[in-house]
Amino acid sequence: METAFLNSFLLTVDTGSMSEAARRLDLTPAAVAQQIRAIERELDTILIARAGRTVAPTEAGYRLVERSRALLRDFSNLKAAVVEEGASGELHIGAINTALLSLLPDALAGFAKAHPQVRVVIQSGSSVELFEAVRRGELDAAICLHPQFAPPKTLAWALLREEPLVVLAPARLARQAPHALLEREPFIRYDRGVGGGKQADRYLRRAGIAPRERFELGSLAAIAMMVDRGLGVSLVPDIASPLTRGLKVAKIALPLATEQRRFGIAWQRASVRARLIRGLVESARGVVNPARGAAK
Repeated sequence: METAFLNSFLLTVDTGSMSEAARRLDLTPAAVAQQIRAIERELDTILIARAGRTVAPTEAGYRLVERSRALLRDFSNLKAAVVEEGASGELHIGAINTALLSLLPDALAGFAKAHPQVRVVIQSGSSVELFEAVRRGELDAAICLHPQFAPPKTLAWALLREEPLVVLAPARLARQAPHALLEREPFIRYDRGVGGGKQADRYLRRAGIAPRERFELGSLAAIAMMVDRGLGVSLVPDIASPLTRGLKVAKIALPLATEQRRFGIAWQRASVRARLIRGLVESARGVVNPARGAAK
């Protein structure tokens, strides 16, 4: 059975459309349909059923989906282990939104230069989701926050940054007391469903501050832009993003000790792509600490 045919089948199931799968694979819908029919003939069963304008897997198709993902992942690992210790092929990484909008583009620029034959597939998600995907072997590595629990010994972790909480305020308020700003000004809350938002909420409770909440969202870059537009102040991790450099905002240190948001890369210690992952780690460290990258 051709692994390319299995990939076409999975993409058709994921998108619910042979036409969309064909577009992403740069094939014709007829070619995708032919590949799926070839699998059906080999297995002597129907895998795909039409439902209006979309397609959905049959019961047999669902069973194939469950086994195909693991099979393709194992095949990819085998290929990586044989071909120059993973110097080519694919690297599947996950990244939280903060990483996508800060260090990841620059880290990938350095990585791509060092490994031009490697195709990188990037998946976004929460830290919990990405960490679990690495543990299950669905991702090779994830740029995320360190979990609140002790990670299993099978996983490695490289710390990139420690980010304290700061008050983000319009530049004209830079000399104001941070707690007074949080109590007085309209408050833009960082989503309490993510790690940094939970840390901010714990700080507010510890300091006895009940802010005048106006907005709540999960994008740190968008929060910085809203502060720049005078919509309020916020309590967020001290990130470094090129998207916020031109904004007229002030980062004000807090009077009480704060939790550090630990931001780094997680991966399987026994990964067949360890060489590539180490290259990604070094590229990311060069972005976070340019002096370290220049010294290499």
